[in-house]
Amino acid sequence: MEYSRASTALICITLCLLFVPGATIAAPGDAPASAPSKRPNIVFLMGDQWRAQAFGYAGDPNVKTPNIDRLAAESVNFTHAVAGMPVCSPTRASLLTGQCPIQHGIFLNDAHLADDAITFAEVLRDGGYDTAMIGKWHLEGHGREAFIPREHRQGFDYWKVLECTHAYNKSIYYADGPEKLQWEGYDAIAQTKDAGQYIKDHAKVDKPFLLCLWWGPPHNPYSTAPKRFAEMYDADKIQLRPNVSPADAATARKELAGYYAHCSALDECVGDLRQTLREAGIDRDTIIVFTSDHGDMIHSNGFERKQKPWDESVRVPMLWHYPKGLGETGKQVDAPISSEDVMPTLLRLTGAEVPKTSSGFDYSGYMRGGPNPNPSNAALISCLSPFGEFIRKNGGREYRGIRTPRYTYVRDLNGPWLLYDNETDPYQQHNLVGTPAAAELQAKLEPILAEKLKEANDKFEPGDVYLAKWGYKDRVNANGTLPTTP
Repeated sequence: MEYSRASTALICITLCLLFVPGATIAAPGDAPASAPSKRPNIVFLMGDQWRAQAFGYAGDPNVKTPNIDRLAAESVNFTHAVAGMPVCSPTRASLLTGQCPIQHGIFLNDAHLADDAITFAEVLRDGGYDTAMIGKWHLEGHGREAFIPREHRQGFDYWKVLECTHAYNKSIYYADGPEKLQWEGYDAIAQTKDAGQYIKDHAKVDKPFLLCLWWGPPHNPYSTAPKRFAEMYDADKIQLRPNVSPADAATARKELAGYYAHCSALDECVGDLRQTLREAGIDRDTIIVFTSDHGDMIHSNGFERKQKPWDESVRVPMLWHYPKGLGETGKQVDAPISSEDVMPTLLRLTGAEVPKTSSGFDYSGYMRGGPNPNPSNAALISCLSPFGEFIRKNGGREYRGIRTPRYTYVRDLNGPWLLYDNETDPYQQHNLVGTPAAAELQAKLEPILAEKLKEANDKFEPGDVYLAKWGYKDRVNANGTLPTTP
């Protein structure tokens, strides 16, 4: 198989050695690891707005996630995974297609992913997999409660989905017909039960399956988790991150208590699914991917929600569990895998070929101990056209940046904007851009960002250029958002 990205320039390889001591550089033509003899099942789990820091295994002193902590200990844990564009629809499109937002055109919420897009579900279905999607979609773009016809389902056959809702206790969905159905109780638990039944039914047949279960929580509203999970957290006892100001402390504690309640509810769902896989006798033959579409600032550095380039927004959990293919023992790796890298990595773990439309890196060999396929060891992060609360509350701006295992470097249209040494400043409280002490570092990071933009064919133009190119300019409102109703 050939990598779809162009060979990285020599300067980028040299710079990689500066930032990744001991890193092994892969030639773009290196062959991937051999495919397994029996194709694995796939259970792809995703929470919405679940930041990388909000887990016991990640060191959060508040949240209770024992099942996911156990999964992390038994998985390849990408400790610096990022959402390349930390917003719902863009990340989902990138995960499915292996493309950056500037390539697939989904850089706003409530946009429609092109029907001719090539997704990992289509590749796997055409290769003999049964495919299932349960939960939140957010790629149809014709209304958040509208029926999604089969021809828009991007390769998924079994379908219990709604475009988008955050009414977790009054959650509707559609199956094969236009009749509105409703999940019983808290939707994540009901969806997990449905996914468990799908696993039980498909464990009995000699055919691999892909099951995507994409939950709505822990996205706000933060106060709607089931009572037994809400009672696990006392807002007054929540320990805040040091980058939350005293002025925001009371609000942040209240919101985090509810956020963590959602997290613990989903943690129980993960435990239930793993138990189902064990009882069905297919746990060792199943890849589990656990991730999120983006994080949540929750008042860190004075911000809320997503879109921003700070770590609480851009960093996501990324666990890959596959005992037969990746080993029984977990390990941590620091390569900054991004959203578009998931599709090629997942396909190669199953032995499937990666379509040429994908621009992501294949990390399957790297997870087995092979070389890093990304010579610069940096991930591109971007905002093509800010919208919503990023504009209303936080002075939203277009930006492009990189996240390496140690550094965050970001430009806006006026020039360098942010530079953090995340090793010495883990809460990103000291912006080093333009400081004499960081001049040499900034000069080394700038060509890496330039190379990443070149790889993505991203000329970094104003947001209006992209709105016009993709036909959104006449549709967005004053907040830069697309309609959420038909």
